[in-house]
Amino acid sequence: MERKNHMYEFTNAFISNKDNLEFLRATMMGPNALRISEEMASFLEIKKGSRILDLGCGCGLSTMLLVQKYGAEVFAADLWISPTENYQRFQEIGIENKAVPVYVDATKGLPFAHEYFDILFSVDAYHYFGRTPEMLPSLIPYVKKGGYIAIAIPGWKFEMTNGVPKELAEYFTEEDADTFQSLDWWKKLWEQTDGIELVECREMLCCKEAWEEWLESPNPYAVQDRGMLEVEDGKYFNIIQLIAKVV
Repeated sequence: MERKNHMYEFTNAFISNKDNLEFLRATMMGPNALRISEEMASFLEIKKGSRILDLGCGCGLSTMLLVQKYGAEVFAADLWISPTENYQRFQEIGIENKAVPVYVDATKGLPFAHEYFDILFSVDAYHYFGRTPEMLPSLIPYVKKGGYIAIAIPGWKFEMTNGVPKELAEYFTEEDADTFQSLDWWKKLWEQTDGIELVECREMLCCKEAWEEWLESPNPYAVQDRGMLEVEDGKYFNIIQLIAKVV
């Protein structure tokens, strides 16, 4: 309990400021990436100057956490949000000298040198592109030996052998349903991969809070999700954390 109380110090302090809270609500693209990032980062040894690839950074909430709390040097990579938009945002929050915004489609390879990063960090993105057996092996070369690949993704509390629960079916497209998997599903996928040691595969403590904070966003997708989360009522949704050490 003591660890949990201290796990979100940055996030809780940040959102205690009204302007910061509005910034957070305007930039979230799913369950609160700032809170999720802070919990996952607490399981990693991030030193000042650590070089991190924030893969699927969205609007940069995870990047902000890694720079402002840890003093890391972050490459903020995304497919959907333009580097120019993120650079302007990074200037506004004063991290432009530590955060490099880049456009990346992870399915087409990364534009970086091998063994360039201490950590590959991904929040609320990997489930869109990482479900094939080939993806994780394609990322490993970019992380130094002894470095880590850490992801946090939404998913199910348990395996859905008969598909999406019927009460949630109206909220899920076929593509959406494919992206949601259980912790055991992801664990089995990563255990197939050579060159890593899986060191964490867990349900994240912030699941309920991160989803609830997302619903407070004016984002049209958050507004749509309010009915879905009311029906779900804590029975099915999860946030899954996987951390692998590159060996």
